[in-house]
Amino acid sequence: MTHEAVIPASSRKVSAATQAFLEAPQGLRIGSDTDREGSTGTTFDSIDPTTERTLGTIASGSTRDVEDAVAAATKALSAPAWGPASPATRARYLFDLADAVTAHREQLAELETLDMGKPIAQARDDVDGVAAVFRYYGGWPTKLEGSINPVRQPYFGMTQLEPLGVCGAITPWNFPLVMASHKIGPALAAGNTLVLKPAEVSSYSTLLLTDLARGVGLPPGVLNVIPGSGRVVGQAIVDHPDVAKISFTGSTPVGRAILEAGSRHMKKVNVELGGKSANIVFPDADVRAAARGSAEAMWENAGQICVAPTRMFVHEDVYDELVDELARVTGALRIGDPLNPETEVGPLVSKAQYASVREYIDIAGAEGARLRVGGRALDGPGYFVEPTIFTEVHNDMRIAREEVFGPVLTVLRFRTEEEAVALANDSAYDLAAAVWTRDVSRALRMGKALHAGTVWVNTHGRLDPAQSFGGYSKSGNSRELGRESVLSYTRSKAVMIDLSA
Repeated sequence: MTHEAVIPASSRKVSAATQAFLEAPQGLRIGSDTDREGSTGTTFDSIDPTTERTLGTIASGSTRDVEDAVAAATKALSAPAWGPASPATRARYLFDLADAVTAHREQLAELETLDMGKPIAQARDDVDGVAAVFRYYGGWPTKLEGSINPVRQPYFGMTQLEPLGVCGAITPWNFPLVMASHKIGPALAAGNTLVLKPAEVSSYSTLLLTDLARGVGLPPGVLNVIPGSGRVVGQAIVDHPDVAKISFTGSTPVGRAILEAGSRHMKKVNVELGGKSANIVFPDADVRAAARGSAEAMWENAGQICVAPTRMFVHEDVYDELVDELARVTGALRIGDPLNPETEVGPLVSKAQYASVREYIDIAGAEGARLRVGGRALDGPGYFVEPTIFTEVHNDMRIAREEVFGPVLTVLRFRTEEEAVALANDSAYDLAAAVWTRDVSRALRMGKALHAGTVWVNTHGRLDPAQSFGGYSKSGNSRELGRESVLSYTRSKAVMIDLSA
């Protein structure tokens, strides 16, 4: 079965504001500089994955630029407009930034769609989510309270929370704007300053977000953004002795290297890494809802999501029924120009990712998996690969064990609850999982038994700013969103006073 619902390229018209942003060479955002050339004068092109044409030119940072950004961030820590400012002032900046994001919704969404191929409807949802994240974190500065400790007499003991100082953030290419908000929000809520490196292949929306932050009055040096190479800019941020914390979202190998480098400098390092999420459908589930919900979660962003439910375990009693429904829903997806609001699946982000996904499709066939839907690369320009389903998969196949990060789904059978747990937990990744069942007791048992930082029941991929998210083991050690993320940007200080003095 192959896809016939392919949407042709539109005239690719975007707003005048977006076009002007793309036509202007984009520089670094350091201190009070809003559009600074890199110290080496080097640049890189941003490529539209739909047309394979150049969108525009962006300055590439250097080690020297990182040093300047850290210096600006350090200065901002003690500047009257930020360091000594009241928690209510920090809250106002975040609330105002949320409003600015909402006001520039279409421009941010267009940049995200052009830069990394995300369908415009999904990009708009992302922007709405970013505004919600900033509004959530806007409530935190006035809630970061200390405590009174019951110490022995004649002493008075208390504990207070302080910002860490200058923090570094390195964000991935698949959700540039969303991931930036997950790091900017809690870092600023806790009173820190930030030096952020966006992914090279999708830097535009983060640069515009930084401009919006400055537009609402965020003091110079509080938020600095340096696009460029991970090996240069990212490494310089990790190695800088004045950066107190690194927050990284990306691949497991890079995360491991950052942890090792950060430990040499005694930094706090939080990493949110890869996933190979188990998605388990029991025979008592609403099969149609499970198929539709799983398809929606799987094919969003062309499968380029760390929590994508790429390992689907289906009970043998409903296996055929579910696969048929899943294949029907998937085969009807509209693929094509992501600027068209009817598009549901856009291109992969880059030529390299396109080649990697196609290689995995070939590997699956060689290993004996059965191709049920998709598997083709579409003709014409753009890095398009059809949403692809493989059945008759075994848990020891590479396609079932390695993170493809593209529109490739494997479907496996199981017979008992115990077998489902064993298969799901037989993975190097422990990021997320989902369970589809009407049995509340089973849902609670599975929630405890599955090795995953998040377990969804009768849904998949839903996040909320108030609930922390993250994985274990090779999926990382951090928690984004929620109370835990804010606290991770603070340090605790104990104060003891002798009352008899």
